Parts: sequence; structure tokens; C-alpha cells
Amino acid sequence: MAAAKPVVILGVFVADTAYRADRQPRMGETILGNSFKLGPGGKGSNQAVAAGKLGADITFLTRLGVDAFADMAKQTWKGAGVKSAVIDTPDSYTGAAYIFVEEGTGNNAIIVSPGAAMLISPEDIKAHAELILSAGVFVTQLEQPIDAALKALEIARGAGVTTILNPAPAASLPDRIYALCDYVTPNETEAEGLTGIKVSSVDDARRAADALLAKGVGAVIVTLGEKGALLHTKDRSEHVGAVNAGPVVETTGAGDAFNGGLAAALAKGVEPLEAVRFACAVAGISVTRHGTAPSMPTLKEVEALLAKA
Repeated sequence: MAAAKPVVILGVFVADTAYRADRQPRMGETILGNSFKLGPGGKGSNQAVAAGKLGADITFLTRLGVDAFADMAKQTWKGAGVKSAVIDTPDSYTGAAYIFVEEGTGNNAIIVSPGAAMLISPEDIKAHAELILSAGVFVTQLEQPIDAALKALEIARGAGVTTILNPAPAASLPDRIYALCDYVTPNETEAEGLTGIKVSSVDDARRAADALLAKGVGAVIVTLGEKGALLHTKDRSEHVGAVNAGPVVETTGAGDAFNGGLAAALAKGVEPLEAVRFACAVAGISVTRHGTAPSMPTLKEVEALLAKA
């Protein structure tokens, strides 16, 4: 197999601050919580960590404040073998998320303040054009401004770099973005948001994927949770079952694990269907562990699971 090509991911880092309590406080009230956890988050960052732990040559492009959460981001990436192209933004702050978890039900309420990452601009992307042009695979999501994602996809596509858009969180997109995407990777909810077609089955996913192909996308991969994923192109439509790695503990980072795994496999020249199967295995292991970035598996673990499956 040829040497793996570099992966570049544009996205957001946020520090996840998770509070568990019996209920939410009312306005003006203070209550005691049961636990608190601080950890790394943000879709782009999680995807970069997933790819890094799988041995990809990965660089993550973002903006951070100059603060303790930025230090946490850089430590997280270093530990996962992720190189970073960070635009330091001292007049803003590194993003953070307040996550309230109701102890009895596990239901949550979340406030995300992206901070410096909301300032990522098309000018920032142009300044890092060389980095994007050096990639074999380029990935972005929708947590940073869409005009920045669009500019990055234009640069990558113009140079023949394989482009992946993970359209999360769901947002309305400019029509011209679709033709810039070799792969679009929505989950069921995001697929419905982009097409208006409710996705409750694999056949529904095929219909939604057809609608995305009609908009100009090269290939659609709809992630279907415990049903696995659908790879859908003009010439083929293949349903890949989920890869079971054990009891499910937390599904929060599964989509990020999948996208990081997909990018790492495609960068190695793995054919698309095998790349989707590999990504399903990465996600399958991640859901057996707590956390998002900390739940991402190593290449050895994924290969062992696939050999067993």
C-alpha cells in the first residue's frame, strides 16, 4: 500500500464542562451538584484526535484564545499525535460548553460558546491555503462559520484533495457547497434536515442520499447509529452493519469517531466501502467508553476488532 497522504481538518475545539445534579437550578437559585467533569470536546477536534490515534498524519486548523482551555486543547492533540495550525486570538477566548445532566434521567441541556472559533474567516483559510493544498484528505463540519468551511472546500477541491463535509450540527447550506464535496456524512437527523426526507430505515437513507447526489455531492455516507452506515453513490448503494465491540456506555463521540476513522482510511488509499467498514469499527469501540476524545481507539484495537468481526 502507498504511504498515507496527510489529513487536514478544519473545525472547533471547546472545553466540555459537565455538571450532574438532581435537577436544574431555578433563576436566582444555587443548588449542590453531584459531580463535575472537565474534558476536551468540539467536533473537529474530536475527529482530529480520532484520526491521530489511528496513526494518520493529521493537522488540525482552528482558532483558540490564549488561556487555560487552549493549553488543554494543545495537550490533548499532542497526546493523540495531532499537529495543529492554531491562530492565537488573545482578544477572545477558547470555546467552552456547559453541559447539565439530570441525574435521574440522563437527559441533558447544553450551552455552547464557541469563542475564538466563531472568528474563523475566509481570510484565515486563504492564509493557510498551502496547508490545505498539501492534504490528501480534507474534512470540515459546521461548528465554525459556513463561509470559512466553503472557502476551505473550494481550495481543497480545486487541487484535487478528497473532501469530506460532516454537516453537523445541522444547518441550512448554500447550494454551491454540495458540488465541492466528494463525501457528505450526515446522521439520520442531519440527512432529514438537508433533504426534508425523514430517515427511519435504510431505504429512507437511500432516498435522502439520492436527493443529496442530485445536489452535486460525489458520495453520501449516512450514519445510522446501531444500524451501521449506508454508502450511496450513483453506481452503488451498500449498507454496512454496525461493528459491535461490547456494551454501549456513551454514544456522544460516535459520529466524530466515524468521521476521523473514515478520513484516516481514505488517506491510506483504502477503497470507500472498506473505509466505511473501518470507520464503523472505530465508532463501535468509541461507544464502549466514556467521553468523546478520550474514547477514541488506536489502530491496533480497530484492526483486532475487524479481524474478530
